[in-house]
Amino acid sequence: MPLLWFYWDPNPVAFTIPFINIPVFIYGLFFVAGFLLGYYILLPILTQNLTITANQKDQNLRQLAQRLIDKLAWFIIGGTIIGARLGHVFFYDWDRYKYNLMAILNTREGGLASHGGAIGVILALWCFHHFILKKVASTSLLQLLDMIVIPTALVGCFIRIGNFFNQEIVGIPTQAPWAVVFGHPADGLAIIPRHAVQLYEALAYLLIFVCLYAIWNKKKGALPQGFISGLFFVLVFSARFFLEFWKAEQTAVVDQTFLQMGQILSLPFIGLGIFLLIYAKNSWKQSFKSF
Repeated sequence: MPLLWFYWDPNPVAFTIPFINIPVFIYGLFFVAGFLLGYYILLPILTQNLTITANQKDQNLRQLAQRLIDKLAWFIIGGTIIGARLGHVFFYDWDRYKYNLMAILNTREGGLASHGGAIGVILALWCFHHFILKKVASTSLLQLLDMIVIPTALVGCFIRIGNFFNQEIVGIPTQAPWAVVFGHPADGLAIIPRHAVQLYEALAYLLIFVCLYAIWNKKKGALPQGFISGLFFVLVFSARFFLEFWKAEQTAVVDQTFLQMGQILSLPFIGLGIFLLIYAKNSWKQSFKSF
């Protein structure tokens, strides 16, 4: 065995809550940490947007942004969990759940799909925009999406690190010197050297976050609507598409002879990203002539 092969078998439970004996998983801590960081990253972005779109110009815009994000957080968390859970059920494991629908509610057993989470978040954003945001600002749904995707890339990074601690979504076998030997793969796969594809994906999302944040910080309100979100969808789901080649095959409801389920589900999001970039092209040169 090459000396660089890394054996990885951490306890997925960070601690147990006293008296009620409920375990708190490291995955959950990374999930929460990602959302908390996303909250503070989104705050200045939304505040800057409200300086242009808020209906009441004389109010404290940072306080308004904070109140809006406090409400938005519940929409995002709900949309993420519900969408990701249903995505896993219907895209990957319907044969199991169709005879036991109540088991769908048991999220503690694991089973979340990022593509379903993305759909859930988009629907949650529509609800938030329709029922709350448009009452206080003229921010469009597309502008809201442009803001949200920036911290979302970082949240995705944290979630994939959590997957690494859970030893789930593992990679295919490899003899590469940087391979990881997972001691207890969540899917019961063989304990052999594998690609740590969770970390590959986490790194990709981190780099995408840095890219998107740098573009926003440089151009701020000068960017055309749809550009940031279009770039996000193209970069994130293209990375997801190609990294699927290094992932161990997961169960799915479709034939995966040519493409894995994650790749099939990534294609519509890549198409959406291309559409949004084309939509934003009319002001492309104007936005980037001084970049």
